[in-house]
Amino acid sequence: MNKLFQTKTFSPAQLQGSGLKRTLTAGNLVALGIGAVIGAGIFVITGNAAAVHAGPAVVISFIISAIGCALAGLCYAEFSSMFPVSGSAYSYAYATMGEFVAWILGWDLILEYLLGASTVAVGWSGYTVSFLADLGIHLPTALTQAPIDFTNENGWYLTGAIINFPSVFIVTILATLLVLGVKESATLNNIIVIIKVIVILLFIGFGIAYINLDNWSPFIPENTGHFENFGFSGILSGAAVVFFAYVGFDAVSTAAQEAKNPQKDMPRGILISLLICTILYIAVSLVLTGIVNYKDLNVAAPIALAIDTAGAGLRWLAPLVKIGAIAGLSSVVMVLMYGQSRVFYSMAKDGLLPSLFAKLHHRYRTPHITTWLIGLACAVFAGLLPINILSKMVSIGTLLAFTIVSIGIIILRKRRPDLPRPFKTPWVPVVPIAGALVCLTQMFALSIDTWIRLVGWMAIGLVIYFGYSIRHSKLRKDS
Repeated sequence: MNKLFQTKTFSPAQLQGSGLKRTLTAGNLVALGIGAVIGAGIFVITGNAAAVHAGPAVVISFIISAIGCALAGLCYAEFSSMFPVSGSAYSYAYATMGEFVAWILGWDLILEYLLGASTVAVGWSGYTVSFLADLGIHLPTALTQAPIDFTNENGWYLTGAIINFPSVFIVTILATLLVLGVKESATLNNIIVIIKVIVILLFIGFGIAYINLDNWSPFIPENTGHFENFGFSGILSGAAVVFFAYVGFDAVSTAAQEAKNPQKDMPRGILISLLICTILYIAVSLVLTGIVNYKDLNVAAPIALAIDTAGAGLRWLAPLVKIGAIAGLSSVVMVLMYGQSRVFYSMAKDGLLPSLFAKLHHRYRTPHITTWLIGLACAVFAGLLPINILSKMVSIGTLLAFTIVSIGIIILRKRRPDLPRPFKTPWVPVVPIAGALVCLTQMFALSIDTWIRLVGWMAIGLVIYFGYSIRHSKLRKDS
């Protein structure tokens, strides 16, 4: 039992990132963070959170989530500067709280990245279908919707569709690109980030003139009697839902072994990308709820709806927004799949997953088998499941990861105060405790169904750990 919590010491070779190419600069890491964060959250989830949970006060929901992310981000920054290795929070937990907690967190990250990429792929499908329809190309509904759906009223049911083919298509293309190399992927991501940030700034800049102040009244709608619907409790539930909008900034930390100067650039990449995204989210949510009444925002493309509502004055922006959304969602899928492959790679290197997942392509030096496996699983989820189920599962998985990372900083400061820390989280233990509390509060604001699915996912993980990983762990064998 003591070995369940045995911690791992990273060797100089591991910290140097043997095997993977160091090609990413600080600018690449910031773009990686923005590329991961700005996507389905701003183009899709914002409208649902306003219409169902918080009303115009969705901006407060974004601020609450941003505070939780900033506090956790400071903890991530310290860990990433100390342990510049692939694996993100999984590796940090291994170094501080032991193998069992590391497995729990690694399995949780699989939930975050895999389902996150699937969710965004579904959003990409929605905007692509809409854009093609504007061009006169109409894809059959049977090939653009999930065949399985879920509502509180009806439970699980079949929609009559066959598969969401566009989402499967984009996952396949991006998985291929990731196999070809991280430098090539980062270059494409940089271009996409520029495109979608310009589109968002255009929407904010020109949309301000079309804000109707009456749409902000009441700013906090009265609670309907249900915890999740409006009032202060609705704002908390909205914060838990829009937390999905921030999913991915932690994926920057998975690139540590491919960063040129990880000790300095990792904290910069995490914190700068988070700051930029938070400012953009707050501005977009204010303009969006100012142009359209929050009751009408529960649609697949809320920003497109706002442009249509504004009338001819903003109509010229509609195709640009859809192009920006398509490009932006593409980069999110790519970065989340990238993060997932590096977590798999790290877990396989430690023996907790089959060594097959740690193999690198002889030419491209990327974990190609892992990337193809993740692409296949992501395509299955994106092709079969609806976005509302996927997004809530991603939020609760990410919140759990942030909570454990925040607690890990306190533990490591107590156990190993001697370790060099190129970046130090300020005001410890206040910052990590506050980060853990904010994340836990948002977790408890999610529905019981989401919690049940999380417990089921973790149960599967425990079966795999005690059935395979515990017998193949390299740390156990070495000790």
